[in-house]
Amino acid sequence: MLEYIALGILIFTGITLFYGIIAIHDIPYEIAKHRNHPQQDAIHVAGWVSLFTLHVLWPFLWIWATLYREDRGWGFADARAGEDQLSQMREEMLALSARLAALEKDKDTKPADDPGKSDVKGASE
Repeated sequence: MLEYIALGILIFTGITLFYGIIAIHDIPYEIAKHRNHPQQDAIHVAGWVSLFTLHVLWPFLWIWATLYREDRGWGFADARAGEDQLSQMREEMLALSARLAALEKDKDTKPADDPGKSDVKGASE
């Protein structure tokens, strides 16, 4: 009788571990789904792949799933600060483009010092 109880405990433990591991692998996907992550399908597939790699990928999936939040995005920087910086860079680029165009116009309108000489060294030799 004791052998049957031990066998039942072994089978119960094996089944519990099997389903426990499958349930654990899905935690990053559940986090991603809860946070409305834009790549939640990829996280879910990577979780299944992680089962075959003995959960080596699992900590990275957890990090990947927790990086994104719907209210703040990826959370690396404030989006408005990025837009302000982008508009400032656009203004600087336009100013530099205008300055470059003015310099090129001045270069084209300047008369050459000696029209007989070439700008390339060794070309007239």
